[in-house]
Amino acid sequence: MPSASFLHPSTSSDRAVINRRHALGLLTAASILPNRSFANVSYQRSEFRDDLSKRFFDLGTTGTFVAYKVDDYLIIASDKVRSGEGRLPASTFKIPHSLIALETGVVEDPDKDVFKWDGVTRNIEAWNKDHTLRSAIAASAVPIYQEIARRIGAERMQKYVDLFDYGNRDIGGGIDQFWLTGNLRIDPVQQIDFVDRLRRGVLPVSKRSQELTRDILTVTKVGDATIRAKSGLLGAEAGKPSLGWMVGWAEKGSSGTVFAMNMDCKEQSHIAARMTVTQQCLADIVAY
Repeated sequence: MPSASFLHPSTSSDRAVINRRHALGLLTAASILPNRSFANVSYQRSEFRDDLSKRFFDLGTTGTFVAYKVDDYLIIASDKVRSGEGRLPASTFKIPHSLIALETGVVEDPDKDVFKWDGVTRNIEAWNKDHTLRSAIAASAVPIYQEIARRIGAERMQKYVDLFDYGNRDIGGGIDQFWLTGNLRIDPVQQIDFVDRLRRGVLPVSKRSQELTRDILTVTKVGDATIRAKSGLLGAEAGKPSLGWMVGWAEKGSSGTVFAMNMDCKEQSHIAARMTVTQQCLADIVAY
């Protein structure tokens, strides 16, 4: 089982590794081992907050919320089980997908390269138009990213999914389906690990690709805090939502909190509730 590493943003030498066999979902405290011999390594802490689970209960559903409070080296989770369960990433995969598109040159400019609508009318009106990468990620336009995936190809896609150590790294199930109906699985802890590396700009791709990907993520302002996030929803195109995601990070001043939330979407109201419950949980842990 791969390890998930979280670093303090101030320096890449302050490194601590969570042994995921002992992390969220299995033990009440993570087993932390420094993977480099630095005197100033700060050890990770983790805690479970049952009150966060009530946010999902109040919506009439079940879900999980996991956050990494960067300044405190603190991981907070709403539960011990679902927080460590891998699931299809759905459109949260558009974050690494965008990185790969930019790094391979399939997209040179996220604002100028245009992907033409294929003329197929779909249930989500925002998908029935031409898109740039920026507008496609904002509309979560699956058909555009499916075309991007086909242009990237399986060999290059696998190369970068491996480089990113993204989830179970299994892109089986079709080059334009693996994150929707295929074999790819990722749990909230792995989501946080990946997103935190993007936030800090330390993924094994160019700084430009990382900067552009951070820039095209949807921004939500909450008071004087900024949230950059990507949603995900299984069954969206068919009008049969089943699983919703929200992953990203919140910043207030110099403080940062990386988060991953997923929940069962049993009714239409749960789709909009993804961001609502995420913001509620962030407020509960005083992320802003």
